[in-house]
Amino acid sequence: MRRRAGLAGDAQADTKEEFVKVKRRDLERLTTEVMQLRDFLPKIVNGDILGTLQKLDAIESNMEKKEEEIEQLKMDCEHFRARLETAQADCMREKKEKLDLRQQLNEAKQQLLQQAEYCTEMGAAVCTLLWGVSSNEEAVKTILGGSKAVKFFTIAAQTMESFVKSLSEDMKQQDLDSDENQFVLALAGIVTNVAALACGREFLVSSSRELLDTMMHLLGDMKPGLCTKFKVLMLMSLYNVSINLKGLKYISESPGFIPLLWWLLNDPDTEVCLHALRLLQSVILEPEVLAKSASEMRDTLPFQRIIALSKSRNAELQALAKELLDDLKILEYEA
Repeated sequence: MRRRAGLAGDAQADTKEEFVKVKRRDLERLTTEVMQLRDFLPKIVNGDILGTLQKLDAIESNMEKKEEEIEQLKMDCEHFRARLETAQADCMREKKEKLDLRQQLNEAKQQLLQQAEYCTEMGAAVCTLLWGVSSNEEAVKTILGGSKAVKFFTIAAQTMESFVKSLSEDMKQQDLDSDENQFVLALAGIVTNVAALACGREFLVSSSRELLDTMMHLLGDMKPGLCTKFKVLMLMSLYNVSINLKGLKYISESPGFIPLLWWLLNDPDTEVCLHALRLLQSVILEPEVLAKSASEMRDTLPFQRIIALSKSRNAELQALAKELLDDLKILEYEA
């Protein structure tokens, strides 16, 4: 009996625990809130999920774009790498080509130098021989009668000018044994011998005035004491040409001729001064030419230098300077 009673009491106790007393008003409010949650919660949750899904789609889309961009960048990188490798290969090829060209250029320069040396050596030898031959009148007539005479004297002028331009500024003395020096000396010697003949003077004045202009220009360009033998030969050529009246007029009327004589008279070499005085004397002894130059001579004539030369230890220079001083007295009457 107790056991039954005990079981019945336990069941009754369990039944009572399942119920809670709640006020009707609270229960109604709770019910209302639950119903509201049932209505709004799906909407809120669905909205958040939808927003999240949209964001996720946007992120995935951006990721896809980024992946595409990365893929494109990889392709560009590969393209530029290929171009770089091509450019490097081209650069290496060009470097090799440049090295080859430089080597060829050096070889060409060496060949050109050898050819120039050969031509200079040959020119010096041939012109030296021709210098000796030109002392013969018949040989000179034959030379001037040839079709290449004018061309020869044109080349002679260019060669002389090139030689003077090649002289260094600090050159103190000239190698008289060099092929270059012998070449221009022989050319000047040939001109001197040609001008020593009447037909030669006429030819130079008529057909080779460029050569005469070049020699006067070079005499003014070269420093005192430099290349004295070359200067002497050019002065001798001009003096020989001045024997021809037309030649004397052309030389004396050339711009800067009188200042050139004064420049040459200050050269320390006695031979240069001697031949400069002879050329000056040619002008003074020709009345027609002197009349045009007298005024300039009176204004610029270095009498003191000529007086000093008249006291030179060189007997020939001394005698010519004294003679010239006497000749210059005519300028006083011209005044």
